[in-house]
Amino acid sequence: MLPFDRKVLLQHDSPARYPLLGNTGQKEVSEVIEKSRTKALTFGAVMAALSNILSTEFLTIPLVIGTFSSRVHFTQLPIFLSGVLAGPWAGLLTGAIGGLYMTYSAGIPFIIGGLTLLGFSTGLFAKRLKLRPFFSSVLAWCVQAPYVFVTDYVWFVSARLMPSQVALTVVTTILVKMTVEVVVSSVLSEILAHYIKRAGMLF
Repeated sequence: MLPFDRKVLLQHDSPARYPLLGNTGQKEVSEVIEKSRTKALTFGAVMAALSNILSTEFLTIPLVIGTFSSRVHFTQLPIFLSGVLAGPWAGLLTGAIGGLYMTYSAGIPFIIGGLTLLGFSTGLFAKRLKLRPFFSSVLAWCVQAPYVFVTDYVWFVSARLMPSQVALTVVTTILVKMTVEVVVSSVLSEILAHYIKRAGMLF
């Protein structure tokens, strides 16, 4: 057994960081890192499936404000958990695959891009900047929000779904709704990430 804590090993990208271990030691380090990456991607795929499930109609809440109608969902939660616990690439995977159902049901092709950005950003803030799950998730939304504003507005106007002024109002309402969803999901990710780590799931 190597004289290094597993948590320390997983913070590094390559066994070359341990030149004094020799070939056998570096091989063991490499195996630990490889298993961690596989575990992280598997976790990301499971969270992607959960994200799609949370997008289905029977798990969402109808929302009608005047002529605006939408559905409140918490698709972001598994994406946040994936990024926070397994890192940016797992978060990216969860966002890309986890946005498939919503992209199909809403008919907006840019949704996958936004959720991919959300997952990757969450992982960066959590793993690189060492921020808590709540702050990592909220900051990731701050990265995604401009993307949502621009792409949704361009889509609604270019596809001639509505006049530009109406599109601006609708997109603003969508952003407010999504902000509420993000705050709730961020609080839940803070709580769930704590218990998942305590259960021994380290990546």
